[in-house]
Amino acid sequence: MALIMEPHILNLEFPPIETERITIRSPLPGDGAVFNAAIIETLPALQQWLGIYKDGPPMVEETEALMRQKYAEFISRQDLMMLCFLKGTNTFVVSSGIHPNWKVPSFEIGYWCRQSYQRQGYVTEAVKGITDFAFTRLRAKRVFIRCDTDNHASANVARRAGFEHEGTFRNDSRKHNGNLCSTHYSSQIRSD
Repeated sequence: MALIMEPHILNLEFPPIETERITIRSPLPGDGAVFNAAIIETLPALQQWLGIYKDGPPMVEETEALMRQKYAEFISRQDLMMLCFLKGTNTFVVSSGIHPNWKVPSFEIGYWCRQSYQRQGYVTEAVKGITDFAFTRLRAKRVFIRCDTDNHASANVARRAGFEHEGTFRNDSRKHNGNLCSTHYSSQIRSD
């Protein structure tokens, strides 16, 4: 049987990332309940900016299945979802992760913050930690963030985390309500 992913990628070690206040790790079986509670708490923002859960929050069983699916994708290095917890606790604060293009290698960072932990710098802290990990451990050449031009909080995270605004793609997609939207692109790069 042929491997889909290069062995050196599959064999990469992914220890938890530790920042000043949070521990960042892959999703694990059993994370469904804490993730589901954060979804319920943050539902309006998830619906507005990500266009997900339009029909209401998922059941805990569905969220547990999602955690197991994302764990499998993490192990196979297809997608690298990461959960951020307050250090030393099971208190979930930020959903993040990096979507890889292993050929470059380049990674897109995505994120959302649990409602009760917003405006406290947790997303910026997570983005800085994940970006550093991507450059030092994954040998990234490019890490980028894209966000709706109306999502000022997300654009501010990119700026505070040291990402350079590259440009704006005008009318490049649609919001979940069908209206056209534009997208900011920001990045950090490293040369060979």
